[in-house]
Amino acid sequence: MAERYDCHYCKESLFGKKYVLREDSPYCVKCYESLYSNTCEECKKPIGCTGRDLSYKDRHWHEDCFHCFTCSCSLVDKPFSTKDDQLLCTECYSNEYSSKCYECKKTIMPGSRKMEHRGNSWHEICFTCKRCQLPIGTKNFINKDNSNYCVPCYEKQFAQHCIQCKKPITTGGVTYRDQPWHKDCFLCTGCKQQLSGQRFTSRDDFAYCLTCFCNLYAKKCVSCSNPISGLGGSKYISFEERQWHNDCFNCTKCSMSLVGRGFLTTRDDIMCPECGKDV
Repeated sequence: MAERYDCHYCKESLFGKKYVLREDSPYCVKCYESLYSNTCEECKKPIGCTGRDLSYKDRHWHEDCFHCFTCSCSLVDKPFSTKDDQLLCTECYSNEYSSKCYECKKTIMPGSRKMEHRGNSWHEICFTCKRCQLPIGTKNFINKDNSNYCVPCYEKQFAQHCIQCKKPITTGGVTYRDQPWHKDCFLCTGCKQQLSGQRFTSRDDFAYCLTCFCNLYAKKCVSCSNPISGLGGSKYISFEERQWHNDCFNCTKCSMSLVGRGFLTTRDDIMCPECGKDV
């Protein structure tokens, strides 16, 4: 007598019937689909063992149900995207969600290279210099009046040229006597240190830092021999071609300040009237 071959679950004979093996155990088609079939995301019906089960991220579809949410074209063996759990063909996704080129207004397809600047996007071939019309690519560029220029074209068309080195000034810069300078070129005539950002003065159209100007041209205090700059509101006393810092204009004998008071002189000394009586 032949051995019986029954469904592992319902125990009905499988003799002459279709069945499915799962972990070496046979199941009739009805039991297998009831126990193990996945439910289609689209039609909510079981995906039978005789049909093709298409899956994506733990979700399952019948082959006929695996289509674009917008245009209903089949996505079987085709590239697709998802948005809010909806399947979309590449074209529908691009039309709805992909960036539009700022220049040609057409969709920038997913996977294609795009250029971005200030929240706008371009096809690589549309991102060009306004002057020479050549693609900018990954090269440096300058935006002016909502138009993009490669650096050479910008320099030719807009940039001022430094009065010192004659090269274009693309960023920053200093204006002195209505003439443009690079910050790195605007230097003290004496010590060659950069003057941008610090106080300076000039003589004979040459710019000097305060230290160099004082050392070269300022009068010297009779008392301390240091320069009297006279700049920035600093006060000094001048008498008979001699100068003193305010703080240095003191009686030679008693050291009393003589600023705003009468004084006497004898040779190189200055004295208050009291000390001058003894001379």
